[in-house]
Amino acid sequence: PFGQLCLTVTREPHSVCVSLTDSPHSPNPKMPNSLLLLLLLVLRAVTGDAAADSADPCAGRRIHIRDLPPRFNTHLFRHCDAAFPLADPSSSATSTPTCESLANHGLGPRTHARSCSWYRTDARLLEPFFHRRLLERRCLVADPGLADAVFLPYYAALDSIPYVLDPSLLNSSALHGASLAQFLARDRPQILARRHGHDHFMVLGGSAWDHSQPPRAEPRLLGTTSLVRLPEFENFTFLALESRSWPWQEHAIPHPTSFHPASLPRLEAWLARARRSRRTTLMLFAGGVSRPSRPNIRGSILAECANRTDACVVVDCSAGKCSHDPVRYMRPMLGAKFCLEPPGDTPTRRSTFDAILAGCVPVFFEDAAARRQYGWHLPPGRYDEFSVYIQKETVVLGGVKIAETLAAVPEAEVRRMRERALEMAPRVLYRRHGSTAELREAGKDAVDLAVDGALRRIRRRARALEEGQPERIYAQEDDSVDA
Repeated sequence: PFGQLCLTVTREPHSVCVSLTDSPHSPNPKMPNSLLLLLLLVLRAVTGDAAADSADPCAGRRIHIRDLPPRFNTHLFRHCDAAFPLADPSSSATSTPTCESLANHGLGPRTHARSCSWYRTDARLLEPFFHRRLLERRCLVADPGLADAVFLPYYAALDSIPYVLDPSLLNSSALHGASLAQFLARDRPQILARRHGHDHFMVLGGSAWDHSQPPRAEPRLLGTTSLVRLPEFENFTFLALESRSWPWQEHAIPHPTSFHPASLPRLEAWLARARRSRRTTLMLFAGGVSRPSRPNIRGSILAECANRTDACVVVDCSAGKCSHDPVRYMRPMLGAKFCLEPPGDTPTRRSTFDAILAGCVPVFFEDAAARRQYGWHLPPGRYDEFSVYIQKETVVLGGVKIAETLAAVPEAEVRRMRERALEMAPRVLYRRHGSTAELREAGKDAVDLAVDGALRRIRRRARALEEGQPERIYAQEDDSVDA
């Protein structure tokens, strides 16, 4: 007799919205007190849960750091000069000595004695540094049964070095990570079985492409392993410096720069320097300068820069010259308006993040270079606000001149893009471990945003499992967060 009523409850992180509407066919009589009481009880239960969540800062954010035997992490440092060289011997003359790269929990040695924020950082040591930073986080739990996510402190890129550099181990590269898989299956297997690995995540200090060779591939490719393709890890989330374009199991996080401030004044001092820097160069390219054997975007850039020395500066980073010497490229970047970021062996470049940090507007030549990679740190829908895109085919095949295109950008627009890039800079840098509370509270850095993204992805998968909809786990959903 009272028609049909529809109750809709929408829960957001800090609010609850309840809407009560008549069915389209309801005669809308006066609602009886008993029904009102029932609805109030439902509302109280829902809002009570939401209030509890908002009162608990660790709700949905509890992380258990798995206790792994040292052979999977710290013992990999023991023979850094011999069995596990961190640098390719061909470039050792221009690299920081390998054991020195381990200083400061993987940040490397300071660039000079009085430096407080600049380090000679090797990207392959992101794994121990990320581990160190994670140990500082709140909401860590010793009981994995209470955790929303499980972090594996496996130094995968370091463990891969023998397979990558030693030709005698070429046919064994599919074994990279196999011993870890065996350990996880044997030691407290209920941790892995609880969500079938969907709540596990780890960091990969390199490109996912370097670790995605099919395990049964023949012949084996030198320089690659099969870590992310092992069936035991197929449900894990990998945080890599570069992700493949289609797999759902990985996500790209920024390449580490050499700037790791420990306090807010040091960060603000650098950003202020970048803002006031006098920029007399139109465009800059930092990278290898060897001419390609066939036409490509790098060759076109080098050719144009050779003809337009009035507008373009080239920083020669061949043979690893720039790897551990940030002064070599950061000073020229501070004097340039635009930094050219063409793809190399893989689409992404560390130089992109150096450019953002220097306030040098990045110029991309393909979407895969950043827009499709770093959605947790750089908003994909807002790249036009802090970067320029020139399709590489128009340059290589269409005769488009990069310098003319960039010179046509109004100066006010260049300043606006530079300011937006510098606003993004704190999101893509890795602040030093043990940084001040003032800096931590000022905003999230690359580690914070990477962990937040991993937690969001894991929560989504956990809900799909709980709701009996496993097909949603593998959906290519956009979980980027706009800044």
